[in-house]
Amino acid sequence: MRYIFGPVPSRRLGFSLGVDPVPFKICSLNCVYCQLGQTTRLTAQRRRYVEPEKILNQLDKVLVLGQRIDYITLSGSGEPTLNSGIGELISAIKERTEIPVAVLTNGTLLFRKGLRSQLLDADLVVPSLDAVDQQGFDRVNRPHPSLKIDRIIEGMKAFGEIFSGKIWMEVMLVKGLNDEDDQIDQMAEVFESLGPDRIQLNTPVRPPAESWVEPLSKGRLEDICRRFGPKCELIAQFSRKAQRAYIADREEAILSLISRRPVTVADISQALGIHRNEVIKYVETLTNEEKVSEEMRGGQRYFRRRIG
Repeated sequence: MRYIFGPVPSRRLGFSLGVDPVPFKICSLNCVYCQLGQTTRLTAQRRRYVEPEKILNQLDKVLVLGQRIDYITLSGSGEPTLNSGIGELISAIKERTEIPVAVLTNGTLLFRKGLRSQLLDADLVVPSLDAVDQQGFDRVNRPHPSLKIDRIIEGMKAFGEIFSGKIWMEVMLVKGLNDEDDQIDQMAEVFESLGPDRIQLNTPVRPPAESWVEPLSKGRLEDICRRFGPKCELIAQFSRKAQRAYIADREEAILSLISRRPVTVADISQALGIHRNEVIKYVETLTNEEKVSEEMRGGQRYFRRRIG
């Protein structure tokens, strides 16, 4: 499955079946905290990177299995709205199933009227907004040079005025970059004007693109959450019992591979034919269960099996 991954447990969406409509790390941002590493192609150009029909053929094979799926989520390993066929894809998914469709987006292209209209059939859109001034935006998100934060915010506002589904705004806070009190106050004002249904506060908990990135403390996050008001929530760790993947015994296959030698997420993905996003979920679980340890070598994060 090249374009479909999961269902995987999500802290926000329950059991999420991921849809990946752009090639790996094609994105309009190069965020310092990205768990997938550096952006390999920084672009704001929309095109049909993957034809919707190719994705739908794979989706059909998963839907007939009858697994529990809480959301079909367009996200993946790049910025999904860069695929100019995203509107066709969402409409075709809605024709196939009653499972709600979510779009996880960095929100940078919502100033484009055509894109806003393409997302109207979705049930949930989750844009991210980590800074509301250009300096902070450049520092945290390292955008394509054509992207300006004021225009992005206006695009989010325009989308909110026409979208009938839910909008959950995500904020990723990085220690020392976008967590100062004046920055938080400015964000709070912008969120009040945008009027999302929820504001979801996050901080990097998985290995980031830049090794120097540090998360905020729980206490600081709780303080900021209060300042953002009653719509704000901290994204809690997923606590429900994990569901088996649609290909059996993936956990054991990953453990077997890791037992032979230290490997990266890319190594596991290539060796076992599992999407990188799904590998990250498995490795995160195995690390939390202390079955796997991790170490840095030459700027790469390697995983090895714990013994004893």
